[in-house]
Amino acid sequence: MKTVLDCLTSGTSYLDGKGIESPRRNMECIVAHQLGCTRIELYAHFDRPLSEGELLPLRELLKRRGQGEPLQHLLGIIEFFGREFTCDSRALIPRPETEELVEAILKLDLPRPAQLLDMGTGSGVIGITLALGLGDQGQAIVLADISSAALSLARENAQRHGLNPVFVESDLLTKVEGRYDLITANLPYVSEKESATLSREVSHDPDIALFGGCDGLETFRRFLPGVSAYLEPGGWLALEIGANQGSEVTALAERSGLDSVRLANDLSGNPRFVFAQRAGDNENTPLLP
Repeated sequence: MKTVLDCLTSGTSYLDGKGIESPRRNMECIVAHQLGCTRIELYAHFDRPLSEGELLPLRELLKRRGQGEPLQHLLGIIEFFGREFTCDSRALIPRPETEELVEAILKLDLPRPAQLLDMGTGSGVIGITLALGLGDQGQAIVLADISSAALSLARENAQRHGLNPVFVESDLLTKVEGRYDLITANLPYVSEKESATLSREVSHDPDIALFGGCDGLETFRRFLPGVSAYLEPGGWLALEIGANQGSEVTALAERSGLDSVRLANDLSGNPRFVFAQRAGDNENTPLLP
């Protein structure tokens, strides 16, 4: 009979042979999920025998991971900014850079509670995390997306964290109303010509959340010209962009009448975030972190 250690060893070798990055960590996560424990707890149970009833679903999960299905989809959860969120194929898997964007936003001088619009919300992790970080219970938060499937996932995650935001199914700003102290957007920015180069894992994300036209900028060209009308004077816009799109997106923001347009790097040194404000009284606004 196989033990936990036997399973970890053979599964790691299998995933390594399938070209899965960090195969040991992946296998530990899969086994821990199946056994209902943490990865650390596995180390105290290496000699524990596994029944055939436990091995059967493990084999299926291992096969799916070897075929490139994302680990987050297999587990059904992802940790983002220290909290767990439901994660599946209805929306983009949140990336580590998006956590950096949220961290920078929380350092801005924003009212509490802030009127927040999270455009292209996907699973809702940005808007929900910001609402919790700003001490709001969700009433001042609008989560908008063109995808009804993504909004259903965002709704589940809001309920998971005890929030009650407003959900709007909208093609960018077409059905959005009101003005906001902060608009965040993680819009599709991958160019269609890059589709053949994407990893197997990324290919499981919805195309509508990934691709921004032939050069990746189509959605920004549609979104930015009208965004100022939805910001309060002095209100902030915060975007995540592709690593090679900084000059184009900042130029679009400036042509759209936004002030204080700034490009910020991620922790890897790539120009990943754009911040801007609607014209207003900015004399006391601190510099971006």
